Amino acid sequence: MEARLANPRGFCAGVDRAIEIVERALEHYGAPVYVLHEIVHNRHVLRDLSERGTVFVQTLDEVPEGAVTIFSAHGVSDSVVEEGRRRGLRIIDATCPLVTKVHLQAAHYADEGREVILIGHDGHPEVEGTRGRIPGRVHVLSTTEQVAALEVADPTRLAYVTQTTLSVDDTREVLEALHERFPEIKGPELKDICYATQNRQNAVKELLGEVELLLVVGSANSSNSNRLRELGERGGVASFLVDHPDQIEPDWLQGRRRIGVTAGASAPEALVQDILTRLKELGVRDVQEAPGDSEAVVFQMPTELCE
Repeated sequence: MEARLANPRGFCAGVDRAIEIVERALEHYGAPVYVLHEIVHNRHVLRDLSERGTVFVQTLDEVPEGAVTIFSAHGVSDSVVEEGRRRGLRIIDATCPLVTKVHLQAAHYADEGREVILIGHDGHPEVEGTRGRIPGRVHVLSTTEQVAALEVADPTRLAYVTQTTLSVDDTREVLEALHERFPEIKGPELKDICYATQNRQNAVKELLGEVELLLVVGSANSSNSNRLRELGERGGVASFLVDHPDQIEPDWLQGRRRIGVTAGASAPEALVQDILTRLKELGVRDVQEAPGDSEAVVFQMPTELCE
């Protein structure tokens, strides 16, 4: 058997930035540093940061007055920002700049007096943060069936934004349904979906014609990792999400010669290498990395941590 590595894969610039923010805060301010929600959706990253003095909380009520508090890469609502300021917390915002771009787009459409449609998964931290940045009525949906059932005040005064980590293919179907039903709707172009999400999906598509099994390295609550797995399934390739080498079932490899491996944007490369080590134990003899464009995107650090 041989393994084919997708390229690009793993950490994106927004995840790199968020993790570095926590690491710099620990170095600059000392432990403990509090993080609202998971800084990124990967349990290995969270465990490492926890061991170094990071405390992950679900609400700001769990944070002591005046403590250093970091907002995760997924972003938060206006009300959370206001609560943090009111309580005198030392806030550092690790929201991915591409998520912030969505916040600004949505606020602009709301200022124009439009009802905003947020294409995304209800309950996801990014969606909840974006919803909380939009004044007025917000509709959250992710399927063409929900588009068909949508009730709005004025069909001519609508706009949409998207969760950055959605499948491009799924988003395209929903957008086509929205434009068909509401021809005057406004919104950003499909290419405004996160570049890293797009690149990792394209890399998987390149692999699908070459492999008989796809392993996606990522945690179960990682949206973009799940979208990669779904992309493999839609391409007719048996696809599994794995977050630890022990999760690989030997039966998956039976009768298969070429194994594709990729990783979601919040999965560290060290975990990918652990997965490859396990595959070699199960009979993989050769690992080949697919050609692909390198990602040179780097986001600026918050001013509090630039010195």
